[in-house]
Amino acid sequence: MSMANIVVDSSIVIKWFVTEPLSEEARRVLNGYQSGALTLIAPDLLAAEIGNIVWKKVRMQGLAREDAQQIISAFRELDIELLPTTSLLEDAVRIAMAHERNVYDALYIALSEREQSLFITADERLVNAVNKSFPNTVWLANWTLQS
Repeated sequence: MSMANIVVDSSIVIKWFVTEPLSEEARRVLNGYQSGALTLIAPDLLAAEIGNIVWKKVRMQGLAREDAQQIISAFRELDIELLPTTSLLEDAVRIAMAHERNVYDALYIALSEREQSLFITADERLVNAVNKSFPNTVWLANWTLQS
């Protein structure tokens, strides 16, 4: 069986490091990646988004700065394949305009369309807004390794 390419966004990745609702489900994605069953890809925007979430958690939720640095290091060590947003931008803007979603979210959808991959997100509102047009966009709570 070949490895499945899965697009992941920051709503999934942050849950690997910080316990939040759906963290357990998110860790199933990480386990699939670490076991070699899944290949994880994302627009290179992911790195900036993770950095920003961690910064917000330090600023608003009292995450220790040392923990923040550890999360960033651990994220980098995962070595998720990050693809240039520039190559996705035209499709992302078109998707964003058509579905009234921001371009950041649309970049992940554009990548999953281009790579014919599942896009797993913990953003249920995003899934509900686009999944009639983009059935490959799946809410984390509904995802299993078999799907």
